[in-house]
Amino acid sequence: MPQGQPESIPQDGLTTRQRRNRPLLMVHTGDGKGKSTAAFGLALRGWNQGWSVGVFQFVKNAKWRIGEETAFETLGALHTERGTGGSVEWHKMGSGWSWSRQPGSESDHAEQAAQGWEEIKRRLAAQTHGLYVLDEFTYPINWGWVDIDDVVATLAARAGHQHVVITGRRADPKLIEAADLVTEMTKIKHPMDAGQKGQRGIEW
Repeated sequence: MPQGQPESIPQDGLTTRQRRNRPLLMVHTGDGKGKSTAAFGLALRGWNQGWSVGVFQFVKNAKWRIGEETAFETLGALHTERGTGGSVEWHKMGSGWSWSRQPGSESDHAEQAAQGWEEIKRRLAAQTHGLYVLDEFTYPINWGWVDIDDVVATLAARAGHQHVVITGRRADPKLIEAADLVTEMTKIKHPMDAGQKGQRGIEW
């Protein structure tokens, strides 16, 4: 909460302002719905603050446009035309990705994921964005396509004021340990339990 008070003050030599404005590594994990949705809500806040927002989707079909993508393209155009909010970039890491990892071989997808991570590393080094949304990034880590030790080391060493939010189930314990904020989405009930499929405006 904006007016919330921390339970303890660390002896780290920082002022309250310095401590408050440190960039965060955030992880949204768990089996429940809402991990990406929460991350995109955070991106909306960042855009309103004038941050450059970079969205990198790792496990989505490249031809499938979700509602947030269209909305953020519109916000990015608004920034370009009027200077409102921040700039927006939206990237899908690979062609034709899906939950079944088709089409293409596993080695193709692994290479695309590795290339996507290398591009993010370049952007972190250049301090390109104020907020990075690495959507469903836990999966290529879990599949061994991206090295978790490299991820943790790179994010820990990032310069400037760059926030990073990572979404996906089964976040690696090393990622959880490195994060400043971890939220686990726990499913209590879901319409699919009653046989209802996803619908417009809710799932996409």
